[in-house]
Amino acid sequence: MSDGFDRAPEQTRPLRAPSSSPDNIPQQNSESAMAKPQVVVAPVLMSKLSVNAPEFYPSSYSSNYTESYEDGCEDYPTLSEYVQDFLNHLTEQPGSFETEIEQFAETLNGWVTTDDALQELVELIYQQATSIPNFSYMGARLCNYLSHHLTISPQSGNFRQLLLQRCRTEYEVKDQAAKGDEVTRKRFHAFVLFLGELYLNLEIKGTNGQVTRADILQVGLRELLNALFSNPMDDNLICAVKLLKLTGSVLEDAWKEKGKTDMEEIIQRIENVVLDANCSRDVKQMLLKLVELRSSNWGRVHAASTYREATPENDPNYFMNEPTFYTSDGVPFTAADPGTWMILMMRWTQR
Repeated sequence: MSDGFDRAPEQTRPLRAPSSSPDNIPQQNSESAMAKPQVVVAPVLMSKLSVNAPEFYPSSYSSNYTESYEDGCEDYPTLSEYVQDFLNHLTEQPGSFETEIEQFAETLNGWVTTDDALQELVELIYQQATSIPNFSYMGARLCNYLSHHLTISPQSGNFRQLLLQRCRTEYEVKDQAAKGDEVTRKRFHAFVLFLGELYLNLEIKGTNGQVTRADILQVGLRELLNALFSNPMDDNLICAVKLLKLTGSVLEDAWKEKGKTDMEEIIQRIENVVLDANCSRDVKQMLLKLVELRSSNWGRVHAASTYREATPENDPNYFMNEPTFYTSDGVPFTAADPGTWMILMMRWTQR
């Protein structure tokens, strides 16, 4: 910033009226003094402000994040400090992504010129996306943008390749993480949801200009779901529900295009967990709600019925839109719950 950014204009001395002592009052007859009050004319002060002075802003205002690192700043940040500050800025003001991402990428192109710097950039973004729950979506968008706009492409791999390598490191310990302690599982769940966001947001451009998703992430998400369902603790199952709500419709469409029945297998596994696992009643209800959501084509209806016209026969979301009621012991349920539980219990007794 320029030196004069926060400096107020030089203060001028306040104008003072001439002293009222008798010695300073000019001699005049009393009659003229009564008719015409004395008028004091202040001298004209010349402004010292320059027309070339920088535009004034309050000290707390920043029209663009990257302005804080322009010429004139005495203490230049390191790459780590610059990137971390920008990530924190996006976390607090996600709406600034569209207006500031281009300049951020341009700055990185002049800064990230070595393998180590690129690796550091990947790690900083990965840590922010998996340690701040609300940043996983924004982190995935940021990764997608940088994968297409960072010019550096060293032999060790470009930005997207290094990012996927970092994710693979976490992926390879999925089975141990899913059965680890609470802290380990929490970190694992953050990784799972970030990978889901990456699957939805990371665009791969083909040689003919077509845009596709990363198939390797599709395979990875399937295996991560297996790890979560194989260790049916409450928090693991909640993570699986969140992941499927986020990506279920897209995953099923992709599997159907390939003639795969992976989603059918997942739904079957969920029903088995509801019947057999020692998870809480609330988590079982979450799983059943997910089964209902999938049965309604993930909530995607081609001809939505009005509220008054909606019936269980013409609206697959009928029960999903019902209010929640509570039993005498405080357990929540909806109109769909009794029938669903009855069907599953009948299947269980037939085993």
